[in-house]
Amino acid sequence: MSSQGVQASSQTKHPKSTLDGSEVVCPLGTFICAPRPDNFALCRPNGMLEFYDPFLSKDSALRATAKTYVWADHVESPDQTIFHLNGHVKTIRADQELHADVADYNSDTSDYDARGNVHYQEATHLLSADHLTGNTNNSVGLATGNVRFQMLDSHGNGTAVQAQMIDANRNRYTVATYSTCDIGRHVWEIRAKKIETDDNTARGVARSATMNLFGVPFLYTPYMSFPLNNDRSSGFLYPYFEHTGNAGYQFRLPYYFNLAPNYDLTITPRYYTMRGAMLSGQARYLFPKSNGEFDFEFMPSDNYNDQKITPTSVDTQGQQRYLYKFVNTTILFPGWSLSTNINRASDQNYLHDFGDDLFTISTALLYSSIYLNGGGSWWSASIGGDIYQNVDPSQPNSVEPYKRLPRATFNMDIPFARWYDVGMTSEAVAFHKFDMVEGSRLDLYPYIDADFQGPAWFIRPKLAYRYTGYSLDSGYQNYNAYGPIAPGTPSPFNESNPSRSLPIVSLDQGLIFERSTSLFGSDFTQTLEPRLYYLYVPYRNQNNLPLFDTGLMAFDDWMLFAPNQFSGADRQMNANNLTAAVTTRLLDDAGVERLSATFGQIRYFTPQLVQDPGVPATNWSGSDYVAELSSQLNDQWTMSTEYLWNPNTRKTELGTFTVQRRLGFDGILNFSYRFRQNLLEQYDISTVYPLTDRWRLIGDWTYSMMDKRTVEAVAGVQYEGCCMKVSVVARHYVTGYDGVITTLPPGQIGPGTDTAVMFELEFKGMGASSDQTDSLLRRDILGYQ
Repeated sequence: MSSQGVQASSQTKHPKSTLDGSEVVCPLGTFICAPRPDNFALCRPNGMLEFYDPFLSKDSALRATAKTYVWADHVESPDQTIFHLNGHVKTIRADQELHADVADYNSDTSDYDARGNVHYQEATHLLSADHLTGNTNNSVGLATGNVRFQMLDSHGNGTAVQAQMIDANRNRYTVATYSTCDIGRHVWEIRAKKIETDDNTARGVARSATMNLFGVPFLYTPYMSFPLNNDRSSGFLYPYFEHTGNAGYQFRLPYYFNLAPNYDLTITPRYYTMRGAMLSGQARYLFPKSNGEFDFEFMPSDNYNDQKITPTSVDTQGQQRYLYKFVNTTILFPGWSLSTNINRASDQNYLHDFGDDLFTISTALLYSSIYLNGGGSWWSASIGGDIYQNVDPSQPNSVEPYKRLPRATFNMDIPFARWYDVGMTSEAVAFHKFDMVEGSRLDLYPYIDADFQGPAWFIRPKLAYRYTGYSLDSGYQNYNAYGPIAPGTPSPFNESNPSRSLPIVSLDQGLIFERSTSLFGSDFTQTLEPRLYYLYVPYRNQNNLPLFDTGLMAFDDWMLFAPNQFSGADRQMNANNLTAAVTTRLLDDAGVERLSATFGQIRYFTPQLVQDPGVPATNWSGSDYVAELSSQLNDQWTMSTEYLWNPNTRKTELGTFTVQRRLGFDGILNFSYRFRQNLLEQYDISTVYPLTDRWRLIGDWTYSMMDKRTVEAVAGVQYEGCCMKVSVVARHYVTGYDGVITTLPPGQIGPGTDTAVMFELEFKGMGASSDQTDSLLRRDILGYQ
C-alpha cells in the first residue's frame, strides 16, 4: 500500500493525519472541501503498550555520549565489568529504557542479556518479550518469546515469534502480524512470515503476507510494501469497485510510484466487464521553472457494441478509446511563461460511455489551449490559441465554437497623478470553422479613468473608446451569422473589412454610512452603501459584423455595473443607462460579515437597439429588479438567495435559494432551489448525516420541475472505525443522451439514464485511498468532507 501525499503541483496543502484526530473543519458555504486526513480519534485513548514511559527522552542522537544508568534489587559483579542483575531490573540510556526480571550487562562492550517480562522502549518503538539480548552501543538486539511491538510515530503495532533490531532504524519480525488497529483489537491485520521496517524510508515490507479482515484472509501476496506514516511512498493504493450501465462492473488497482520529491507517477490498471481492459495513469512534476500534470486513459480495443444510433454516433466496437489531459506552466525567463492545457478524447461518445457521474456525462466540450504569457508592472500580453472538441454524442460537431488560432492580447494600465490611470485592452485573433464565415478581428479598447475616494465615498469616472475591425476571408457573401445561405439570398456581410468604433463613458459613485446596532442580543456595525452607475454608449448598427465568439449573456447581478451585456467583442451594446443600487451589511465585533443585502435596477433612457440577429430591439424602461441576501448569523447556519424580477414581462427571471446547516462536527444538510425562466427549475437536497461517531448516511437528490424527473440521486453509507473506512455509494443520473436505442443491451437501465454503484475500502495508516468516492461526493454535496 502507499501514500500519495500532497500533489506535485502548486496548490493548497491538505492537513496531515494526526494520532489525536485533530483536523480542520471545512468552513460553511465552501463549495469543495479538502479531503479529511486519517485520524485515530476513534481508537482507544492512550492505546500504548502498558509499560510506555511518556517522560523518556525522544532524542536518539544522545545515545553516543549518554551514560547508562542501572537499577536492580540485587547486583553482583565479580570483576566490575560484568554485572548480574536480579529483581526489578531497569536500565536507561538516553532514549533507551529496558526492564526485566533478570539481566546480565557488560559495561565494556554494552552487551546485555535480559530475561523474564522484558520491556524495551526507544524513541520510535516499544517492544516486549520473554527474552532479549543485544548491544546498546550498536543498537542491535534479538527478542524471542511472546514478542509484542508498537511504533510510536505511527499507529502500527503487532506480534511476532522473534524480533531483531538490526540497527537504530531497522527492525525485522519473524512470523509476525501488523495492523494500525488498537492493540489486541485487530479488525484487520497483515500476517507474514517476515516483516521488516525501516524508519529511514518510513516503509515496511512483508513477505509471504496475507491480508485478514475480521480474522478471514482475503488477499495473499509474496511481497507487500506499505508505509509507516503518511509520507509519500511507492506502493499499491486501495482497490476500487464500481458498476455502471454503460461499462458494466469495473475494478481498479492503482500503483503509486514516488519517483522523487518533486515528481511522481500513478498507474491504474482497470477492467470493465462490458468493454475490456484499460490502462490509466497520472504523472505530476514540480521543477523550479516548470510544473504540470499528465493524465491519460487508454483502452486498446472496446469489446462492447452499445447499438446507439444517432446522426453523429460512431461505432466504437473494436476501436481504440482514449482520453488525455496535459496541463503545464513553464517560466521561460523573468516575466514570461508558457501555459498549456490540452484535453482530447478519441471520440465524442467517450465521456458518455466511461463517465460515472452527472458532471462528466454533462460535459459537452473539451477545451484546449496553449499561450505564451508575459507581463510587467503595468502591462500584460499573450499569444497562442484555443480549440474545442465536441464530446456530446447527441450533437453534431458543428456545435464546436470557432478555433481561435492564433490569438494575441495586449493590456496595459499606467497610473499617473495619484488618482488617474490610462490603459488599454486589445486583442487580435483569427477565427476558423468549417462551413462558416471565417476571418480575423482586431479589437482596441483604450481608456482613461480615475478613482477619487475617501473613508466614506468614492467617485470613479471612466472614458473609453472601442474600435473593432475585421478582415473576412473570401466567400463571406455566402454566409450569415449562423452558416451558409441559399444562392441568391442576400448576406448581411456586405464588405470584407467591416468595422465599428464608438466612445464608452461611465461614472461610478457611492457612499458608505456606518452605525452601531444590536440584533438578537449581539452588537453589530451596520453599513448603508448607496451606489449610482451611469453608462453612455452611442448606437452603432452592427448587423454586418459576424458573430465569432460573442453572445448575449443572461442577466445577473454583476451586470448592474457592466459596460456590455454581450460576451466577446463582436457586439457592443448601446446604452444611456443609470444603475441605482443599495447594499447594507452587518459586521460583528471581529469584522466578520454576518449579513449582506443588496437591491438594484438599471433604468434605460433609450431603447436597447443592439441585439442578436433576428431579435427585435427592446424599449424597456428598466432592467430586472435584482435582490440578494446572504447571512451567517452563527457557525451552524448559512443562507443565500438571489431574485430577479422583470417589470416589463412581470415574470420572475431568476430565483435561487441555498441554505446550509452543520450537523455536529462533520455533518451537513443542504437545501437549494434554482430557477431560470425557460431554462430550468430544480430542487436539490443533500446531506451527510452522522448516525453515530462511526456511521454516516450520504444522500443527494436533484429534481427537475420542467422535466418532471429526477436528474440525479445519490444514496450511500460510510463507516469509519479506529483503523478502517468503508464507503458504499449508489448513483442514478440522467446522461443527457437523446439517441434512439433499437435494442437495449443487457444491464442497461434505459435511454438517458445510468446507475453507478461504488465500493471503497480503506485501511488507515496503510496509505492514501484511490479517493474515487470522496472526490465525487465533494463535488456533489456542498461542504462534504
